[in-house]
Amino acid sequence: MKKKVITCLCTMALIVIFPILTSAESFGPDEWNQYRLKSDKNAVFNNDSEPLNSQTYQTKDQIRATPVVVGNKLFVGNHNTGDLFAFDVRTGEELWHSQAPNWVHSEMIYHDGKVFVGFGNRYFQENGIRGTEESGVMALDAEDGEVLWKFNTEGEVMPTPAYYDGSVYIVTGDRHLYKLNPENGELLHKEDIGSTVSMSAPNIYEDTIYFGGSGPLPYTFSAYNLQTDEIKWQTEFPDVFSGLDDVPPAIANGIIVTTALEKADDGENPEHFMYAMDVESGEILWKESLGVGEMVKNNKSGAPMIYEDKVFVGSPITKTFYAYDLKTGEKLWQFENEVMKAPPVAQDGVVYFANTKGYVIALDAETGELTGKKKLNGKLSPSGPIIINDTMFIGSQDSNVYAFPLTDFTQTSSEKNTQNASKDDSGNGTSYIIIGILAVILIVLIALMLRKRSRKR
Repeated sequence: MKKKVITCLCTMALIVIFPILTSAESFGPDEWNQYRLKSDKNAVFNNDSEPLNSQTYQTKDQIRATPVVVGNKLFVGNHNTGDLFAFDVRTGEELWHSQAPNWVHSEMIYHDGKVFVGFGNRYFQENGIRGTEESGVMALDAEDGEVLWKFNTEGEVMPTPAYYDGSVYIVTGDRHLYKLNPENGELLHKEDIGSTVSMSAPNIYEDTIYFGGSGPLPYTFSAYNLQTDEIKWQTEFPDVFSGLDDVPPAIANGIIVTTALEKADDGENPEHFMYAMDVESGEILWKESLGVGEMVKNNKSGAPMIYEDKVFVGSPITKTFYAYDLKTGEKLWQFENEVMKAPPVAQDGVVYFANTKGYVIALDAETGELTGKKKLNGKLSPSGPIIINDTMFIGSQDSNVYAFPLTDFTQTSSEKNTQNASKDDSGNGTSYIIIGILAVILIVLIALMLRKRSRKR
């Protein structure tokens, strides 16, 4: 009888302890080396970890940067204040809080125990350089948030830095590309690119980095060879008057996709265009109009994403979400909605995008049919959603990062507010503590029973 009791207690202990042991496994990827993780900008990662329950990570100010999940940490920075945060991705516990000298629109990319983040603002100096007050990039220890080094630039570093083969690269509002030593911030190379880069986060594809720029006119898209440290090619867009320098390009199958605004035939409203270019030559392969509409403030041109040989993009000008064939530029379908600016994300045949009304919309990637939606708080632009282990993460201008399982999109009839859901699940961190205490008690009880049994013998 005693053997059965001990066996039963041991089994119960294992059942209770197992979730604790598995929770220590890495939830996110080991590295995050560029904007939205991959060149196609479809920020999806899966290592078969269980999805998280709804969770809220509270910061100090607006979030306009995409949250980054590496291992068991979530990293994100704030727009106006430059606050930088790391959270336990599972419990929502704040692990550290640091500070950048200016706005943070950049992602906090991760490599080898360090996070790298750009800072700066959108205001212009009298000499035409974009970014006032202090601008630059900094490296922090990912474990405790200690600032390891800071490299200052003349113009803003609002685009996300990129890491490649032992170097950190930034493009700036002072019309230069900088190559830095990630260990100490030492300048390794400085290249005059001739264009101001505002939010066009550089995209690393094979051995080249790609980004869009603005003034001085004409707007220009650049490719920079990372092996030779020289400009590979530059393509001019003489009809573009806005957006090319704001859009992080997406790249797949040797094709670059970006968007920008040109003047419509009426001479008043902008026309939103999408362009596909060859990665080797910069030749424009196709150009398609998304339509004409009213101008919007900031982030005027939508950011594309590539998934299964299709380009998905939302237009803030036409308030419409589109799917195009990557190779031909043929429009496959469109879905009218609200102003949207952020890059979308797709998984398992469903594409998700966020709008400025606080909704994340789920569509069938083949047909464009609505499959679900989720109401959050605040404006969700320009922070696009990412998916890690069937869990969606998205930053809001209400200062929170929201996380919730993709299964929430099947509950659209109730349209539960994520904030309320997060309150229901706010005991996640406490539950781990309770489980740990119970496990210890069970182990102690088993040890005492075994000790009594040995004494009787």
